[in-house]
Amino acid sequence: MAASVTHAGPAVTHAVPAGDPAGPGAYVLGVDSGGSGLRVALGRVGEPGPLATTVCAAPVRTGPGGIDADHLLDQLLPAARGLLDRASAAASTEARSEDARAHGAPADGASAGAVAAAAIGAAGMATLGDRLRAELPGALADALGVRRVALAADAVTAYAGAVGQRPGAVVAGGTGMIALGTDLKEWHRADGWGHLLGDSGGGAWIGRAGLDAAMRAHDGRRGGSAALLDRLRAVFGPAEELPGLLYPRSDRPAVLASFAPEVAACAGA
Repeated sequence: MAASVTHAGPAVTHAVPAGDPAGPGAYVLGVDSGGSGLRVALGRVGEPGPLATTVCAAPVRTGPGGIDADHLLDQLLPAARGLLDRASAAASTEARSEDARAHGAPADGASAGAVAAAAIGAAGMATLGDRLRAELPGALADALGVRRVALAADAVTAYAGAVGQRPGAVVAGGTGMIALGTDLKEWHRADGWGHLLGDSGGGAWIGRAGLDAAMRAHDGRRGGSAALLDRLRAVFGPAEELPGLLYPRSDRPAVLASFAPEVAACAGA
């Protein structure tokens, strides 16, 4: 059966109707796809906190067609199956205990291997998410039995996680950087335009600023940092070879962000 899909833009509030498979006890999947990797959590409706979590370090590729849905699924599906296996094993152990028998077994909706609903927050979803919208609902339904899918920009899921359905604002900083706020009548955003056009203060921005200072020191230009040049060489090798290492990569934001801790260390020295 095809999954129903909600496209978040910018906020999602989605009530679960009576009799829906995503009722109490059903498995639900939460996914955060950012510039530094994929984070996946499995939980049950009505229970606090996740049952199990995992991280895939490789960021999902972005190409001429936008976010690469196949690459996301190549990481997400094995990760989700692994979480389901862990949750099933833990539930079996719990069911054998006296405490589990006293509190009853999980609801029928939590059958092993089936996920009732999934919420996915992806960096770049608003402008680069057409393939995700087209391909993810069907793929998740076929592979995991997902009946309901919510797709949103990662800033929206960050807002929902921090503030819920109340008015407020969040600044979501990681590899990128974005601010999002609402009074529940209008939404406003600042930045979040990616490592080439903005994301000021994010990890990639900090790392790039540090590499710029290092290259200035290499060239003898003003604004250079000998300390950062030393760290560049320690991390990447000869400075003159850095363009050849960086520019061909599809994960440039993550590579730039990987240098941010070196900037922080030099600043604190």
